[in-house]
Amino acid sequence: MQKKVFQLLVDNTSGVLSRISGLFSRRGYNIESITAGVTADPRFTRITIVASGDNDILDQIEKQVGKLVDVRDIRELKPAESVYRELCLIKVEASAEQRPAIVAVTDIFRATIVDVAPDSLIIELIGNQSKIDAFIGLLEGHKILELARTGIAGLSRGKENVIWIDE
Repeated sequence: MQKKVFQLLVDNTSGVLSRISGLFSRRGYNIESITAGVTADPRFTRITIVASGDNDILDQIEKQVGKLVDVRDIRELKPAESVYRELCLIKVEASAEQRPAIVAVTDIFRATIVDVAPDSLIIELIGNQSKIDAFIGLLEGHKILELARTGIAGLSRGKENVIWIDE
């Protein structure tokens, strides 16, 4: 099993994400993460999908998704040629005695404390998946109350891979 990151440029229409995820469901393909958001051109949405499977399955995913009516472009975002980021919010139980240790780890990872309550902290961390996994691993001695991860958003490096759609 391996993972691939696919970037889709799709029409910004109602139900497009449902149609794409439905294709994965019908075919039994696995989605590791999926993120979507409008582009600089409000007619289009950029979707980043991380899928897993063997080479044949991943090739089939690319071909099947590319055939959908709303999909204008699909391409693999290769790690060496792309930038990936993920946002993670972590609510940690934190007494007054525990806070200095949590703040120290937060500072090392260049994370930000975005909320302070009498008995907890919410930490915001942006980075690649391994950075987020490492940060969570270092919080093992503390009780994580809630955790929310966005999944990968990615773009290819440089100007030559920019997709222009003129209509």
